[in-house]
Amino acid sequence: MKGISLLLNLLWFVLGGWIMAIQWFIGGLILAITIIGLPFVPGIWRIAMFSAFPFGQELIDSPKGRGGSVFSGLLNIFWLIFAGIWIAISHALAGIVLFITIIGIPFGFAHFKLAGAALMPVGKEIVPKPLKTR
Repeated sequence: MKGISLLLNLLWFVLGGWIMAIQWFIGGLILAITIIGLPFVPGIWRIAMFSAFPFGQELIDSPKGRGGSVFSGLLNIFWLIFAGIWIAISHALAGIVLFITIIGIPFGFAHFKLAGAALMPVGKEIVPKPLKTR
């Protein structure tokens, strides 16, 4: 499965994943400049890395974030209201369009993963996806 993930990540990156990662990164920079958006920046930059290479990994709730889960929850609610919904909708629409093309189905799944990540990015961690056993 690692070979397929590598191939899909390379295709994804070359065909536009790098642009998406740069957009997320620039969004994080803009929020960092505003100071008030600074708590969102680590989560957004994690999504930038995730959007560059989404295959073979997943975003999960960080075990380190349990102590600050109330703070993370509040940040995620603010994010969801002001940005998360709109970004998630754009990823979901891109995923639907890719599903229609048939050949773009794997990339459609990646957009759906990014839509879920865009909803609540604070307190997440990127981990390798576990291999499925029979």
